Amino acid sequence: QVQLVESGGGLVQAGGSLRLSCAASGSIGSINAMGWYRQAPGNQRELVAVITSGGSTNYVDSVKGRFTISRDNTKNTVYLQMNSLKPEDTAVYYCKAEVRGRGTYYYNDYWGQGTQVTVSS
Repeated sequence: QVQLVESGGGLVQAGGSLRLSCAASGSIGSINAMGWYRQAPGNQRELVAVITSGGSTNYVDSVKGRFTISRDNTKNTVYLQMNSLKPEDTAVYYCKAEVRGRGTYYYNDYWGQGTQVTVSS
């Protein structure tokens, strides 16, 4: 079994910064891509940023230049540094990881429980 635990959400004023963390634990063989998604009330969940095991990254246009995704493969952890936050960034942020279980040959997607980010104007 694999668990993803997120931390770092909270309330911040517009223009401020937050750093989200997501640590994977359990019976892990290897982790492929890791990513951050967000879902605002009434909206569908959207991809915010993704990082491959090799460190390649991709971002949704609305966060380019403000958010940075990174990972520490030794800790099975992915981070999202969010700067210049805007009220429209307010959402529940979820991490996702493509994990191959120890002793298996295929990857499954695992999700964190979500962490609330609220940006006040």
